[in-house]
Amino acid sequence: MTFFSPTQVFLNYRGEQLRRSFVSHLIDAFERNEINFFVDKYEQRGKDLKNLFLRIQESKIALAIFSTRYTESSWCLDELVKIKKLADKKKLHVIPIFYKVKVEDVRKQTGEFGDNFWTLAKVSSGDQIKKWKEALECIPNKMGLSLGDKSSEADFIKEVVKAVQCVVATIGLEEEEENHFGKKKRKDCKCELPDLKKSRTKKL
Repeated sequence: MTFFSPTQVFLNYRGEQLRRSFVSHLIDAFERNEINFFVDKYEQRGKDLKNLFLRIQESKIALAIFSTRYTESSWCLDELVKIKKLADKKKLHVIPIFYKVKVEDVRKQTGEFGDNFWTLAKVSSGDQIKKWKEALECIPNKMGLSLGDKSSEADFIKEVVKAVQCVVATIGLEEEEENHFGKKKRKDCKCELPDLKKSRTKKL
């Protein structure tokens, strides 16, 4: 595959649930719009999680795609913890995507999303659970997008692409200023995404 945008987007998602549906359509849209991305197509098949952490560090944007089965995977959650660490250091822009799951269910680990989380928690360490919960409570507070059960997935994908393009443009401005003035200043993205701290998720 050939990609054109220098800004890499890392996709964090539950492969068994979304790889052959939503994510495959999103990848097609990224390719059509020349958006550079990294997606772990084979998830846990012989890969070291450290390699995925490196891919996250190399990225400028992360899409955290939450779905009902997201919390079945410790890998998804470990990636999310890494994403949170980099976002806290202003080294990564994060766009949370809520795929047919409620924002509050992600934040509070309730509903089917929460049931899967607590099932996984039973076989996980206390330190892991603490870090996962912190990431799940933090990332949904960022501006993002939400797809409802009866919404158009095609229209939603267009909105995701638009949001990513807006963040890419913001990063481009940051880098121009850094090259010109020799000092990088993190800009707030002016994209028209909802403030999820107030649970006003944009639904399509």
